[in-house]
Amino acid sequence: MFQTILHAVVLGFGLILPVGVQNVFVFNQGASQRTFLGALPVILTASLCDTILILAAVFGVSLIVLTFSWLQAALYGIGCVFLLYMGWVLWRSKPSSSSTQQTEEVRQPKKQILFAASVSLLNPHAILDTIGVIGTNSLNYAGGEKWVFMISIVCVSWLWFFGLAFAGRLIGKHDTSGRFIARLNKVSACMIWGVAVYMGLQFV
Repeated sequence: MFQTILHAVVLGFGLILPVGVQNVFVFNQGASQRTFLGALPVILTASLCDTILILAAVFGVSLIVLTFSWLQAALYGIGCVFLLYMGWVLWRSKPSSSSTQQTEEVRQPKKQILFAASVSLLNPHAILDTIGVIGTNSLNYAGGEKWVFMISIVCVSWLWFFGLAFAGRLIGKHDTSGRFIARLNKVSACMIWGVAVYMGLQFV
């Protein structure tokens, strides 16, 4: 049992630690929100989306995405549009105490949930990694051990996103000038646009 948990924890951190659009966005929201609670919609959405992907991988449901080419095309197309818009909003956002339209747009819970879901579920790399790595490794277990393996990876995902947003909040508190957040918004936007272009090319 211990080996199963250790395997899941190492695998989970190995997949989630690399800097990607999802991690940058969660960190960005933790840093730019006025309070840690303001980032909860993003944290919960990213965690739930990862949980869905992990469940789908372990139980083989996510293989459907690879079976139907039209479903993959739709995923790339919709994801490209969402990410282009999200990058535009982040690029224009202003890290200030004043309530500008762009800043409020990013802070709205509905927008946060939509953006977090798009970078989580409409990211082909995340889906393929989940299917190829977690799904494949789960084949080594059966019965109760498979459940322990799956739950352990889910716990790693939740702890990571809460910790990432908290780290962002700590840095955001010390960024009184707003320069760091402004630069982070630009970096986030460029990364998101890069993924969007790649998805657009795959769609075409």
